[in-house]
Amino acid sequence: MRILLVGAGGVGTAFARIAARRPFAELIVADYDLARAEHAAAARDGYRAVQLDARDEAATAALLTENSCDVLMNATDPRFVMPLFRAALRARVHYLDMAMSLSHPHAEQPYQQTGIKLGDDQFALDVQWQQAGRLALVGMGVEPGLSDVFARYAADELFGEIGELGVRDGANLEVDGYDFAPTFSIWTTIEECLNPPVVYEADRGWFTTPPFSEPEVFTFPAGIGPVECVNVEHEEVLLMPRWVQARRVTFKYGLGAEFIGVLETLHKLGLDRTDPVQVAGAAVSPRDVVAACLPDPAQLGDRMTGVTCAGTWVTGTGKDGAPREVYLHHVVDNAWSMAEYGSQAVVWQTAVNPVVALELMDSGAWSGAGVLGPEALPARPFLDLLNDYGSPWACEERDPHN
Repeated sequence: MRILLVGAGGVGTAFARIAARRPFAELIVADYDLARAEHAAAARDGYRAVQLDARDEAATAALLTENSCDVLMNATDPRFVMPLFRAALRARVHYLDMAMSLSHPHAEQPYQQTGIKLGDDQFALDVQWQQAGRLALVGMGVEPGLSDVFARYAADELFGEIGELGVRDGANLEVDGYDFAPTFSIWTTIEECLNPPVVYEADRGWFTTPPFSEPEVFTFPAGIGPVECVNVEHEEVLLMPRWVQARRVTFKYGLGAEFIGVLETLHKLGLDRTDPVQVAGAAVSPRDVVAACLPDPAQLGDRMTGVTCAGTWVTGTGKDGAPREVYLHHVVDNAWSMAEYGSQAVVWQTAVNPVVALELMDSGAWSGAGVLGPEALPARPFLDLLNDYGSPWACEERDPHN
């Protein structure tokens, strides 16, 4: 399978390093910064690096066609989803991403009603993708991605009826030498944490709440322990109800009071804005300035300690009709991912899942046409292959009466 990987940041580089150990993957690595593309392409002899502006739909489509690519793997931030998505459709190749097209809050009631939801712009082109006979597999990272696979698995094999699908993300990672150092893209983190969170309820549909709403303490495995989690806008809430029946779907992130305080301050100062402002005759985006002032998450691995956990908490009744509660999860230890791949835990955990998905597409175990989420495809082949990558998932039974 010939893959055009667009984006050679932390996740894109980890993707290349993981794919380098799998014989199915032939990569062309593209980035606006050619040096970054070359660094990622060094993961294996035979990988090529090219310079590409992800905003240039025509150039991307031409690159796909000229190199007879089978699929475009989008490892950029969400700003570039739509030009890359349209370029893949134009070139009639398959497409994968790990974050979906951006949302826009409701103009009058942003904390009650949805406006343009995450992924709406992509699902609007579903018919065109079906007519082209190509698969656009959206939200195929870890969250969204593996969390959605867990939802499909729970519906197929564990539950007769699902009360809540609750994605819960927590970690005990620490970064030595920095007072504040996010372990993932701050641009994306600001976007998802300060936008109105979306919640789904079967009798109400999708609706929004204020940021950081409905705090709860969730106990994570692998020594992480109890962490306060809050509602955050995330793709799973928009994807899961399309293919999995549940009375409620939520996404909650274990951010911590300090992180929330920083984000709230950025918002108060207008530093979360993406529209350029004039500074000494130059147009700059405040959010881009914030990102430039913080350390690159991909370069923090040597300073990081701890583990990160991503998973889906499911409540309802089991196949036997009795109450059941489980936490399906995946844990990555930073010491392990650095020793094995030279990539820190958060970016490695994100990158491994699209590699698994592409291997399933290459073998024919996963197939389809149109715009699909991970939960639209069978879960068991994915989970079995993920184990083969040396990073097993787990299912923790919990007391439904507690």
